[in-house]
Amino acid sequence: MENDPSAIPHRERAREAFFGRLKGPTLRPGQAALLETLLPTLLIDLDTPAPANLTALFPRPVAAVHLEIGFGGGEHLLAETQRRPDTGFIGVEPFVNGMAKLLSTIQVEPRANLRLYDDDAVRLLDWMPDASLAGIDLLYPDPWPKKKHFKRRFVNARNLDRFARVLVPGASFCFASDIDTYVDWTLQHCRDHPAFEWTASRAADWHQPFAGWPGTRYEAKAIREGRRPAYLTFRRV
Repeated sequence: MENDPSAIPHRERAREAFFGRLKGPTLRPGQAALLETLLPTLLIDLDTPAPANLTALFPRPVAAVHLEIGFGGGEHLLAETQRRPDTGFIGVEPFVNGMAKLLSTIQVEPRANLRLYDDDAVRLLDWMPDASLAGIDLLYPDPWPKKKHFKRRFVNARNLDRFARVLVPGASFCFASDIDTYVDWTLQHCRDHPAFEWTASRAADWHQPFAGWPGTRYEAKAIREGRRPAYLTFRRV
């Protein structure tokens, strides 16, 4: 149909949940070449139907699939792919320089359990089948600290609905931030959503990094500047 949004190639549709810049400093020639050669071999094509089971996206068998939204330079994502080789990971990062940094690593250290997406994460979430993910990580997202920009925060009722649809019961949504207002915002929104429950039972639970946490450059900067990170885990009920 002429007005059917699904008939529009996904990259031509308006972005719903990404408002940041797409590119930073000029890439080195080698990085630019990786975006042209290596990235296409790892990208998920949303203009094709999603497989009934997302494990089919990976070239070797994996037991489950995990999503990281906004992986930055890829420190955590790369550590997880190495720590959990039997899990398939999908990393989303629209920021070109972050994607180039990760590609520079996997060119030397390939990951058979990694696929990538370089656009608005909600497009990927809407493409995925129901109950297809074993976990979602949203680590140090843009906090949009000005009140007039709160509506741009990735954690909102609509995106939590998306998370609830694609997560299997018992799966985890993990969130990390050093911005108190965004931590409070996330706690409130997840508390108000019937599909999620906070797993913490004591303060140490949300000041303790996640299992296998490698640390990130952004986190180290936050700590140096006196901001204490919070690590929140919510269970899909």
